[in-house]
Amino acid sequence: MEKFKAVLMDEAAVNRALKRVSHEILERNNGCDGLCLVGIKRRGVPLAGIIAENIYDIEGVRVPTGEIDITYYRDDRTAISDDPVIRPGTLPFSVVGKRVVLVDDVLYTGRTVRAALEALLRYGRPASVQLAVLVDRGHRELPVRGDYVGKNVPTSKTEFIAVRIPPFEPETEVRLYEV
Repeated sequence: MEKFKAVLMDEAAVNRALKRVSHEILERNNGCDGLCLVGIKRRGVPLAGIIAENIYDIEGVRVPTGEIDITYYRDDRTAISDDPVIRPGTLPFSVVGKRVVLVDDVLYTGRTVRAALEALLRYGRPASVQLAVLVDRGHRELPVRGDYVGKNVPTSKTEFIAVRIPPFEPETEVRLYEV
């Protein structure tokens, strides 16, 4: 059973972090030409949508935004289920030659990102792939790092970070739990 420890980020802090990440993405890429956002299902999808809206507010340009499901590409797939439910991703644009920003809620071991890269490459070869995460909690098992990080939160392996965001939860916040 999880024991609630603290709210790490309230809605205002999450929005500030995502606004900063949006600016950093634009700065690093010299604008939004050839840029697209791909949210990793589940909570990476609404985060990618918020970043896309922020970019629109800043640049006045709608950046192509899609989503991918990494269930089939996870290396712990049999631990989850012998017959996982695969939900198709929605990429209504080509990633070939584009600068793709993968968006996820929490960066932990790096295994989700590895699976996301494998899933993304099935759609073609982008010019580059960057990673934006709301929270980096450490404990990497693979050589993966976030290019854009909303907040670094050093955690113990007995702790768990939960990003709460609509449409999955009624409020927007980041919580810390003890497992």
